[in-house]
Amino acid sequence: MALTGLQIRAPQWRAGAVERWLEAERDALVLWLPVALGAGIAAWFVLPDRAAWIGWLLASGGVAAAGLVLAGGTRAGRVLLIGGLVAMLGCALVWWRAERVAAPVLARPAVAVVTGRVERIEPLPARQLTRLTIATDPGVGLPPRVRVNLADADRPAGLTRGARVSVRARLMPPAGAAVPGAHDFARVAWFAGIGATGRGFAPVTIVAPGEPAGSDLRQRLSAHIRNRLPESEGAVAASLATGDQGAIPESDAEAMRRSGLAHLLSVSGLHITAVVAATMAVVLRLLALSPWLALNVRLPLVAGAAGAVAAIGYTWLTGAEVPTLRSCIAALLVLAALALGREAITLRLVAVGAFVVLLLWPEALVGASFQLSFAAVTAIVALHEHDRVRGMFAPRDEGWARRLLRGFASLLLTGLAVELVLMPIALFHFHKAGLYGALANIVAIPLTTFVVMPLEAAALLLDSIGLGAPLWWLCGKSLAVLLWIARTTADAPGTVAALPMMPRGAFGLMIGGGLWMLLWRTRWRWAGIVPALLGAGWALTTPAPDLIVTGDGRHLAIRMDDGRLAVLRERAGDYVRDLLAEGGGADGELPVLDDMPSAWCNADLCLAKVEREGRPWRVLATRSSYHIDAGELAAICRSVDVVVSERRLPRTCRPRWLKLDGAVLRRSGGVAIGFARPWMRRVADDVGAHPWIRPVTVMPERDAGATVTHRPAQ
Repeated sequence: MALTGLQIRAPQWRAGAVERWLEAERDALVLWLPVALGAGIAAWFVLPDRAAWIGWLLASGGVAAAGLVLAGGTRAGRVLLIGGLVAMLGCALVWWRAERVAAPVLARPAVAVVTGRVERIEPLPARQLTRLTIATDPGVGLPPRVRVNLADADRPAGLTRGARVSVRARLMPPAGAAVPGAHDFARVAWFAGIGATGRGFAPVTIVAPGEPAGSDLRQRLSAHIRNRLPESEGAVAASLATGDQGAIPESDAEAMRRSGLAHLLSVSGLHITAVVAATMAVVLRLLALSPWLALNVRLPLVAGAAGAVAAIGYTWLTGAEVPTLRSCIAALLVLAALALGREAITLRLVAVGAFVVLLLWPEALVGASFQLSFAAVTAIVALHEHDRVRGMFAPRDEGWARRLLRGFASLLLTGLAVELVLMPIALFHFHKAGLYGALANIVAIPLTTFVVMPLEAAALLLDSIGLGAPLWWLCGKSLAVLLWIARTTADAPGTVAALPMMPRGAFGLMIGGGLWMLLWRTRWRWAGIVPALLGAGWALTTPAPDLIVTGDGRHLAIRMDDGRLAVLRERAGDYVRDLLAEGGGADGELPVLDDMPSAWCNADLCLAKVEREGRPWRVLATRSSYHIDAGELAAICRSVDVVVSERRLPRTCRPRWLKLDGAVLRRSGGVAIGFARPWMRRVADDVGAHPWIRPVTVMPERDAGATVTHRPAQ
């Protein structure tokens, strides 16, 4: 009888397993829809020109046609059909959006009088600046939207949003990537509609007043918070409440970045979740005090609606930036799932959120914010959806000590998983990743979520009746602890892993392998380890550049025989030094070529000698605009391998290998060069023919307005 029972039960068990497997695979296929959409978007950014974009569209259409014709109605056919169509949609969507947002862009640097309406005012107290976004008047020869920085001392009284102003400013076209792998602000400005940036000079004339003073709730709230707390603590508190990071001292911002806590400063899913959860808890408990309401009204739905209102209001208060909007959309989807009685936090919900965001803002895909936030959420949800992990940390009847230990283990495992997933993204975008971020976040995230933000919210509420001071004191102390964690972690030895420019192919392999492991639910998910390891190996074995030259030719860094990067100009600013250090995978201060024993410099020229694999390399760089005798310069050029100059050099200057003067760099952009087995990477190769590339035009007359140009249709 026992054998008979076993024979009967076994097929049923197998059938149930097959059903569960099929359901898991069907769910997993749905999760790949935003991946296919993102692949099409990424292809448009990575591929160089119009012909390649059309090629992608045709190839994606071919895959869809193959799924329709060759595989019939099978699952494989549907996967090919839908995947091909969605990948084609992604490329077409971002191409269409890039053309739709096209606006005139400043052609060349110019000094011009900017007259128009102030759309946005961003105080930057840490830099003693105020940033204005101005919609310029039509017909004045300027782009329709420009961004101007004003010194706080030059900001006139009564300047508010909506005011019409007139200010003389030195304007520049939005800057592209200065060196390969650096941030491309020109791309960001293109999609934001910003056609020029610059610095304004006093006097600033208010032609017509704007909104009444104090009508900007965000600025008033930020100023109020900063007035209630010490400088650093107040700046961080304002960032948590309104998303305004302009007052955070650079030293504290750098400490937060190095310690892996910078995500706490940007209003994102963590902050939206805290606001929604707190609102729902308070509303639910208050309404539950009424027996009639508790018995006759679905209070969780009412609390969820209040949470949705709070999420939308908080998003509006913090400026409705794309990352915050993205988090708000995700929160609203979670609340909708709760209202429908579905499980709230699932990978399918994360996929829906990503798909919606990419449909609305396809350009967000290539930004670090989108990648970091969705990678972190996907890693957390995938980890805790795993049966073994869910069973390990499920609630159970046990003592408080074991419960606390289990919670700590859950936080540690989650932190390690998130750090592992985020590290390649951080290294690709910022060339640095914090090694102790998981440990710092174990304390910092609960401290921020359950202590700092509730204290800050309660203090603001009590300020309305003048009783917030005690809570502000507690809030300041908790923020001091948070900053202490950041500074201590940032100063710890070996806290930062620095990596030079990562190849796009290596990054793509790691992202693809990571998605494969996170989204599939069966054993073949582990096949993703192969591309992930290949990508990591490729990134780690990519040689660091020996010479990095900025696109204007004014600045360079060269790797000396002792491995240190040395810069050309002693007066290079912190931004340039950081840019060159990140591109070369260095962490710390960069010395000047004048101090290197194998370099010879005077006021006009620097000659550096380095050796790679037994071969000496000589690099000559100019660092002044004074006249140099053509014959002498030609003789020096013939004796060196590489010449770098911001000016146009005569044809008689012919180095043995490469000449990077002003004329060449205008076409190539910044350059990174390796001397061992010589290689070169140019910004122009990375950017291709995308619409934010500046065409060459005639320099406008000084103070006569500015020449702008429309992008040709792609």
